[in-house]
Amino acid sequence: MMLAGFLFLLFISDEVHAEQICSYQEVLNYLNITKDNELYSMTRPVKNYKHPTQVSLEVLLYAILDVVEKDQKFIPYVWTVTRWNNEYITWDPDQFCGIDNISLPTEILWKPDLTIEEMTEKDKAPPSPYLTINNRGDVEVQNDQVLVSTCRMHIYNFPFDIQRCSLTFKSVIHTAKDIRLQPSDNSSEATEWSREVMRTQYEWLFINMTVTANNATELSDQDIVVYTITMRRRSLLYIVNFLLPVLFFLCLDLASFMISDNGGEKLSFKVTVLLAITVLQLILNEILPSSSNRVPLIAVYCIGIFTLMMLSLLETILVMYLIEKDSQDCETAATESAIHESNKKSKNNFHSYNTEGHERTQGGFIYNVSAGETPSEMLHIPKEDNSGKRLDDFITLERLSEELRAMEKTMTQLFKDKKEEKSGYWSRVATKVDRVFLIFYIALIVAFLAVMFFEWNGTEEESLLDISV
Repeated sequence: MMLAGFLFLLFISDEVHAEQICSYQEVLNYLNITKDNELYSMTRPVKNYKHPTQVSLEVLLYAILDVVEKDQKFIPYVWTVTRWNNEYITWDPDQFCGIDNISLPTEILWKPDLTIEEMTEKDKAPPSPYLTINNRGDVEVQNDQVLVSTCRMHIYNFPFDIQRCSLTFKSVIHTAKDIRLQPSDNSSEATEWSREVMRTQYEWLFINMTVTANNATELSDQDIVVYTITMRRRSLLYIVNFLLPVLFFLCLDLASFMISDNGGEKLSFKVTVLLAITVLQLILNEILPSSSNRVPLIAVYCIGIFTLMMLSLLETILVMYLIEKDSQDCETAATESAIHESNKKSKNNFHSYNTEGHERTQGGFIYNVSAGETPSEMLHIPKEDNSGKRLDDFITLERLSEELRAMEKTMTQLFKDKKEEKSGYWSRVATKVDRVFLIFYIALIVAFLAVMFFEWNGTEEESLLDISV
């Protein structure tokens, strides 16, 4: 009985001892890691200060949250993994039930002071509260960060542009003498892993990630690791909401040539379409940055279409002016014709009155009736010489008057034909101008759109070629 009791007590003590040895706290007690012990948190964890701390960095792109062209901002969601070795931390896992790694609060151990040069705002997401160490002293810290960084946008090819934004990691104060910074993965690995963990891209399509390590040649300089993220804009939304409406407005302006030039409907329609293009240009101004070195192609596209529509509007104003001028000439001709007809009627009345007087006078000259003479006697009585002379003069004047009236009638007809011909002159000129300008306008539109298409396509191919190289 006593032997059995002794064995039971021994078993209980061994189990308690095993539980104590197999706990994480025993490992911490063995390493003498406590919150109050500043040995691990104050200085760089090396036993010889001449030995630099090797820090490896891994960055994965988790999401492309936003790209603000107006403010030149790039907002990615990245996952960073930092690894280094603490020479004061090591233990034998066999002595602690196979425990080969433990997690600790991040403020207990020293961490490299890495920063991102392009970051303009402090990360609002809380950092990871824990880090992981293994039995060989390798320390690993993982952080998820929403970075608000600056990025120089090249928007010449907008909305078919390809942007490259860089994240430059380096130490704040430590030089290459203290910290040697190296990426833990190459470009192909970073690109593949980023595609696997990618959750959302919004309007941007992730292409690749390029990793560049700039090792310092002098110990007084700093090692720099640059992660360049290349992405391509999804342009379908901009094509549907911007490029096509502008093109549709141009088609409406082209169709307005079928509207009659009489009245102001055509002019008011063209002005309305031109104002619509102006509104779209204001919207574009809110999107594009004002600090671009080159005028973007989309701005050239809008300005070119605006110029074409303005030329169309000026041509419409010219045609309407010519038609209005022709209408004024017609009104002037009608007024002159009415005055001429009034004068002609007055002359005809005056001529009728003179003819009746002449007939009465002629009767007085021919028939000089005396008392007691019969009409038959008067026929055989010769007129006086002066009466015959007057009759010949009168006949001559009558013939001359008839010739003058015939000549006046001919001149009136010629004048009328000339007025009619002159009244339609400016209308014919306006019609010819409208036809010639329509042909020129269509040719100019086709040439402009072809140039814009080849320019956009050419710059896009150049960007893709640069990426592949």
